[in-house]
Amino acid sequence: MNGQLILFALLAIVAVVCGIMMVVQENPVRSALNLVMVLFSIAILFLTLNAAFIAAIQIIVYAGAIMVLFVFVIMLLNMGSGEQLVDRLRPLGLRWVSAVIALVLGLIISWAITGNLRSAPAGTTLSPALVGPREIGLSLYAANSVWLFPFEIVSILLLVAAIGAVMLAKRRI
Repeated sequence: MNGQLILFALLAIVAVVCGIMMVVQENPVRSALNLVMVLFSIAILFLTLNAAFIAAIQIIVYAGAIMVLFVFVIMLLNMGSGEQLVDRLRPLGLRWVSAVIALVLGLIISWAITGNLRSAPAGTTLSPALVGPREIGLSLYAANSVWLFPFEIVSILLLVAAIGAVMLAKRRI
């Protein structure tokens, strides 16, 4: 087993476990944090495929901007007061377990970034036509692009979700 396969397995496990925890969590802020972990693990998977631009966009757009929007909507809806929130990690001693897992994942990620892994096998990298931001922008926004309509639908869906969250919060005020 090579290092890249081990890294893929660990990142896949992190993504699946955090995805399950995102759905199961009662606290919406913790659910959003689990979604951030899923997005970061996917970004690192993009790095292993030699797609640094897509990984950077994954972190900047999804883990950055979209998650700020999600947390803003969660706080706007005000799901309860601070006294009602109970920290369930403190009594179980899970903070130490979280710290150890974070340290191990940090070491694995730094090991992967420093180049100790072999390069990706042939056929697993992105097409050379989609290397830089200009080529990706042209493939997304060109008039004859197959991705233009789905991209616009997703942007409209996000806009409607934000407006709906504001309207729900406005009723409570």
